Amino acid sequence: MRPYLLISNDDGVDAPGLHFLIETLRPHADMLVVAPDGPRSGFSCSITSTHPLTIKEVRREEGLVVCACSGTPVDCVKMALNLYPERRPDLVVGGINHGDNASVNAHYSGTMGVAIEGALQGYPSVAFSLCDHRPEADFTPLRSYLIDLMYKCVTMGMPPFTCLNVNFPVAPSFKGIKVCRMARSVWRKEVVERRHPWGPKYYWLVGENVELEPEADDTDRWALAHGYVAVTPTQLDVTAHAFIDVLREVL
Repeated sequence: MRPYLLISNDDGVDAPGLHFLIETLRPHADMLVVAPDGPRSGFSCSITSTHPLTIKEVRREEGLVVCACSGTPVDCVKMALNLYPERRPDLVVGGINHGDNASVNAHYSGTMGVAIEGALQGYPSVAFSLCDHRPEADFTPLRSYLIDLMYKCVTMGMPPFTCLNVNFPVAPSFKGIKVCRMARSVWRKEVVERRHPWGPKYYWLVGENVELEPEADDTDRWALAHGYVAVTPTQLDVTAHAFIDVLREVL
């Protein structure tokens, strides 16, 4: 039986990255796609609890259903699992995101939110991102990697509460895959002030990403900067296990 994929994203149901992912993997898998009806970048693992959700099928063909949902990326996963329970996904996929979700960006990413929710629900899960925000970004170099990684994720499975964060550099081809840890970085100068000509001040969240360990060569940032696909295994247990014994002595 062909693999069955549950796919969502945070760029919206009309995003080129999502459509490239669908067309690339469709010859190899059946799929249910439930994506936000518009951009939801930066929504991380947020859910909608203050108003009802809507969902609408926008495409249905043999082995493919595509729906637009009014909620967040995580809402989309929840809606898919509850409204289409006929078949258990072999893999939950987020992406392909337009933009970098390496390092600290993984904490803010709605694309990663898809993979995290999939893992929380007990499914092997992976998030794909290309480090190019442009609507005309070229996803073609990703094709063979997407197919290979999809099959490997389905066949190998994953430990409980674990997902993969996969980031692709902008390049016509890649040097290969680096399995690596998340780099430590932080966003600085994040707020820019503007003034409306007929009203009060307003602000944009922008900023610059500052690497805290620029010399480290075992991180996702290093891999991307050197032309490799960065694959970072991500665990959902956020307990600081190494700090437990220290706290027990103090508290």
